[in-house]
Amino acid sequence: MLNRRHFLSSSLAVTAALGWRGNLWAQLESIPTHLPDRSLYDRDEDAYWRQLRQQFLIPADEVYLNNGTVGSSPAPVLRAIFEGYETTEKMNQADPEDYPIWGYAAWNEFRDPLAAFVGCHRDEIAILRNATEANSYIANGIDLKPGDEVLITDQEHPGGEHPWDLRAKRYGIAVKKITLPKPVINPAQVLELFDHAITPRTRVIFFSHITTVTGVVLPAKEICALARGKQILSAVDGAHVPGMMRLNLHDLGCDMYSSSPHKWLQAPKGSGFLYVRDEVIDRLWNTIATEGWDDPKLRAERFQRIGSSNVPALWGLRASIQLANDIGIDRIERRHRHLCDYILNTMIQRGAQPWTSPDPSMRCAIATVNVPPIKRADLETWLWKEKKIRIRGGDPNKLRLSTPYYLSKQDIDRYLDAFDEFKKTNVKG
Repeated sequence: MLNRRHFLSSSLAVTAALGWRGNLWAQLESIPTHLPDRSLYDRDEDAYWRQLRQQFLIPADEVYLNNGTVGSSPAPVLRAIFEGYETTEKMNQADPEDYPIWGYAAWNEFRDPLAAFVGCHRDEIAILRNATEANSYIANGIDLKPGDEVLITDQEHPGGEHPWDLRAKRYGIAVKKITLPKPVINPAQVLELFDHAITPRTRVIFFSHITTVTGVVLPAKEICALARGKQILSAVDGAHVPGMMRLNLHDLGCDMYSSSPHKWLQAPKGSGFLYVRDEVIDRLWNTIATEGWDDPKLRAERFQRIGSSNVPALWGLRASIQLANDIGIDRIERRHRHLCDYILNTMIQRGAQPWTSPDPSMRCAIATVNVPPIKRADLETWLWKEKKIRIRGGDPNKLRLSTPYYLSKQDIDRYLDAFDEFKKTNVKG
């Protein structure tokens, strides 16, 4: 266990240079070291979530509605990271050839809990830095010929779309987009769009499990089954899914899956993963090469051999998985859906145009609305400067409102009151 006094005495110069001089430790020490009793959830659910809110460094007077970009790592994750630094930076590993540089190790102590959490085998998963890196592995590692088609949607994140654009510009493949409605009405609508867009040249279907543009939860299992039935590879950008809702990759049936757990799992920034179904691992080339790059016995491990990196982040990733398991992912998902429904419905009552699906199965913890003539940038800046409320959106009028489980309805009501105030002051008529 990390000893605060020992750590501080051995790193005084570092803390002084960083300027926090124990302030972070003071904050962490003020946070309860135990999670609320699970039985409290059954007795008083609101009290349970209020106690969990205490695990975050986000100030009590701040309302954070942007987990869709990045989550705040809670106290158990931060403590694990610091423990990782204390352990690794002593440089006293038992094996003199063992150094804490990540790049040439299996790190099964981290892969095992991650694989169990997302529903796959250890040898099918590689720990990377984020979904963008994993998506680049996918786009650059699949054998494709000039003229071969990759089918994507018009709601992909740049880190999912542009690896394919690079491949197209350099090697002559074709990237085709289907246009998703805003909002998507039901899963059948999505499946029909994909089915109609497939041609004899389609080799890969790439799509976001939950899109960054509208937060719609696409019918991933059905899309992957459609692809498999036509002998097309399926690759899924799941940046938003782990920690937001239950995920079982084997049940999903995809060939490849990428993610950034720093969003909804609230893992350390710079921790991500790539899943490759065992049956297709040998079809994916490495695009970062070091020792073991061409060793088939390593299976997916060869994709995480990227050279030196940040081992303590893996300690934090493991702690974030443990935290989600301790709370219960089903409880987390129910909470996400409940808060999302509340903020979406109350925004619709205020005249907002819903871009998030009206089908409850196709939304979870992101509510996206369009609010013309309000300018997103003006509202976003005003909310933060005047009210300490953080949101995210897109120009000109789109708001993307994330609802992490530790929010209260009072937090959402505070945002709604602020929205009403801004609208009254800035919109004529």
